[in-house]
Amino acid sequence: MNPKRCAACRYLRRRCPKDCVFSPYFPPNNPEKFACVHRIYGAGNVSKMLQQLPVQTRAEAVESLCFEATCRIEDPVYGCVGMISLLQTQIQKTENLLARTQAEIAVAKNKHSQNQHSEFM
Repeated sequence: MNPKRCAACRYLRRRCPKDCVFSPYFPPNNPEKFACVHRIYGAGNVSKMLQQLPVQTRAEAVESLCFEATCRIEDPVYGCVGMISLLQTQIQKTENLLARTQAEIAVAKNKHSQNQHSEFM
């Protein structure tokens, strides 16, 4: 095997051309990254998507595809939407807890200032 082949070409068992669309984004030391993306989207579809994007946005697109593919493998029904929903719920609970804590602090400050005010009279 050629150690210079990217993870995609290695996974697909083909030569890695110099202008390989996958090589900048799927290094040979991380084969799982391409395997997840290939399992969900297919190599041909990913290749087409990357070729349609400007070069400067491809890395970000690959990271997004990897995240979405990993989420879809972990949760076949909801995928990344399940993760987003879970995070939104956690944010809402945390915001509610923050509001309650701020209200308790305001009540405590009010009681403390009333106690100090009554001591001076």
